[in-house]
Amino acid sequence: MNFLIGCAVWSYKGWVGELFPPKTRAADFLSLYSRRFTTVEGNTTFYAIPNAETVSRWATQTPPGFEFCLKLPREITHKGLLEPYIPAALEFLAGMRPLGQHLGPIFAQLPPSYPPTLINDLAKFLEAWPRQESPLALEVRHPDWFQEPHSSQLTAMLETLGVGRVILDSRPIYTGDDDPQLESERRKPKLPVQFSVTAPFSLIRFISHPTLSVNQPFMEEWVKQIQQWLQSGVKIYFFVHCPLEERSPNTARHFQQLLEQNSVPVPPLPWNLLDSPPNQLSLW
Repeated sequence: MNFLIGCAVWSYKGWVGELFPPKTRAADFLSLYSRRFTTVEGNTTFYAIPNAETVSRWATQTPPGFEFCLKLPREITHKGLLEPYIPAALEFLAGMRPLGQHLGPIFAQLPPSYPPTLINDLAKFLEAWPRQESPLALEVRHPDWFQEPHSSQLTAMLETLGVGRVILDSRPIYTGDDDPQLESERRKPKLPVQFSVTAPFSLIRFISHPTLSVNQPFMEEWVKQIQQWLQSGVKIYFFVHCPLEERSPNTARHFQQLLEQNSVPVPPLPWNLLDSPPNQLSLW
């Protein structure tokens, strides 16, 4: 599949009764989620590294074609320089190998405190990653990475090394007068969106507004962009976040519908192929 879509997590109790059938047990969340979406952004590994038994269980619970895009642990990416943590990063990758064909690109999310002045350190880290074995993507958050000449330098390095770009689009939650992140423990940064790819694949993190209609103009823009990239042979992983996580699945489903309505050649959403009739989308 050249287009995969999902959410930031698979284990969320608030989805029971909508994404998951009523009274679903937490132990069944991954199996059910993976039969409704085609990928997941594995935020769980950012906070804790799973043991070998857990990783193997993830592989057996998910169907063919489903991919995990796991985030490198914060103990690797958020401690200052990256070079000292190259061995830990490689050890993490080795621990994820039991996923087999279910292992998608792993991505490193750098904190706002990691500036372009550390680009040599970043280069050493990226060069040490076995990219032929496992694709790697990068998300930067220091504002200077989006300014010249740093933006072009980073793009050139990613293209040379074949490292994918993680594109964060937080525009919807900064649109309008309300602040949907008031109750959120982890606020997403307000950064420019760089509509460019640096590898044969790209990860898009769409931070959606709880009100579906607010997302519409941004989604329509992404439909056009994704259509162009797919025609160029780029593989796209599209992840929908929301400060109110209850809304993420239906927002992702709505985006899938927009792609299909605009004749973008994407695989069917497994959720829509289930025997039970789909829930009616609303604008909340």
